[in-house]
Amino acid sequence: MRLDATPIARLLLKRRHRRLMQADAVADQRKQLAKLVKTAAGTRFGRNHDFAAIKTVEDFQRAVPLRNYEQMWTGYWKDPFPILDNVTWPGRVPFFAVSSGTTSGASKFIPITRDMRRSNVNAAMNVLALHAAAKPKSRFFAGPSFMLGGSTELVKEADGVWSGDLSAIAAMTLPRWAQALAFPPNDLALLTNWDEKLARTAEASLDKKIRILTGTPSWVLILLERVAALRKVRGDTALPYPELDLFIHGGINFAPYRERMTAFFAGRDVDFREVYPASEGFIGFADRGPGEGLRLNTHGGLFFEFIPVEELGSANPTRHWVETIQPDINYAVALTTCSGVFAYLIGDTVRFVDIKTPRLLITGRTSWMLSAFGEHLIGEEIDKAVLEAATAIGNAVTDYSVGPVYPDDTTPLGHHVFVVEFASPTDAEARSQFSTTLDTALQRMNDDYRAHRGGGHGMADPRIEPMDTGGFAAWMAARGRAGGQNKVPRVISDAALLQNLRDFAGSYAGSSA
Repeated sequence: MRLDATPIARLLLKRRHRRLMQADAVADQRKQLAKLVKTAAGTRFGRNHDFAAIKTVEDFQRAVPLRNYEQMWTGYWKDPFPILDNVTWPGRVPFFAVSSGTTSGASKFIPITRDMRRSNVNAAMNVLALHAAAKPKSRFFAGPSFMLGGSTELVKEADGVWSGDLSAIAAMTLPRWAQALAFPPNDLALLTNWDEKLARTAEASLDKKIRILTGTPSWVLILLERVAALRKVRGDTALPYPELDLFIHGGINFAPYRERMTAFFAGRDVDFREVYPASEGFIGFADRGPGEGLRLNTHGGLFFEFIPVEELGSANPTRHWVETIQPDINYAVALTTCSGVFAYLIGDTVRFVDIKTPRLLITGRTSWMLSAFGEHLIGEEIDKAVLEAATAIGNAVTDYSVGPVYPDDTTPLGHHVFVVEFASPTDAEARSQFSTTLDTALQRMNDDYRAHRGGGHGMADPRIEPMDTGGFAAWMAARGRAGGQNKVPRVISDAALLQNLRDFAGSYAGSSA
């Protein structure tokens, strides 16, 4: 019989929640930067940038230029990899999170230090503290916590150095108290074949009193459908995980999944709580309702900078921090962290809906900027337009990707191709209406797009190519990208990758194309 640790946890989480509510974001961020700079002063990076002389945020910004992954990799990590001893953080980096690029799929190796693991655990406890305060009757530790991720198998890169999915690193470095609550067990967590893992994990979880479920919505939805089907086979009409208290989700826009996910938890007081984790650090978490922004994790070993997107690539872009941010501006995010990244552009874009207690909405990726023809669409606009179009035809979009097709001898006007997996089959008429609504919405939201769609000389109508149910999951698996840590690329700029997806959609068994 499992001991319910919820009452003890509540006492500890109540104190944490009180501190969280009293936090001063500006003061916290000043302290975090000072600590990070002091800690890394003796590293090669710290010496190169004279960290010993840095006293203020402004000093740091003058001394440390903005860098992206490629610049950090070639400048500091590539040559000594996998042995990073005192390079950008004191000591040896024990883990690397393997992260795929958004538009090309190229792998990146992001350092994960022990300090960062503690930072991530601290952020997760903040999420639990918010849940405990919002749901005083929740028994969140009365049963297992199910984290749906990729394989927890790690690759040994060198003595004391391992690489793998961020979810794998998290699972294998859980605090001892959390290991007793963790599901799935190691024999299932280590499986590398996603289809096998999903089937066996769903079966193993059927009779578990799952209290917390964590994962990317697109993959969790597949799991829930599988569990529901298994219950139906054995004559059980109960919805999946009837004891569930908390669903933690992140990684992708939740709006297209909300209705279908909610249906699986109908009649129950399940707390849906969004988080913003990245390989580089745990950036934020929901402390209010949907659309009200994610609270910035200002005291967790990270220092944040925000650069207006239109200034990226300029010689001297403005570098804001929590003291100078403004609402409703599209910012690129730069991080300085206890894993040894400094003024590092992570590729995400956000805008703030609250600045006193900084709360943000994720607007997309810098690489999600779809501007093959000068249309300058951002991820937030594309997501909203897709959702609006799906609503117009009374359907839902499970997943989608979009990319440009350039003009040639047979195609005089360039256009966007949307490969779309609908929740239910569509006919040609529905897809035509979807395209029209999508196009209208994008023209309404973006002046540059509207200008390029006018006059019949800029861009042709967007083309919709359907993917049969389960197709995106199968495509990701075929590319070796199956599992909860991998995200379907929204905007695909690589022509070969886009064509690969289109070909797969056309040939996938049961395609409605």
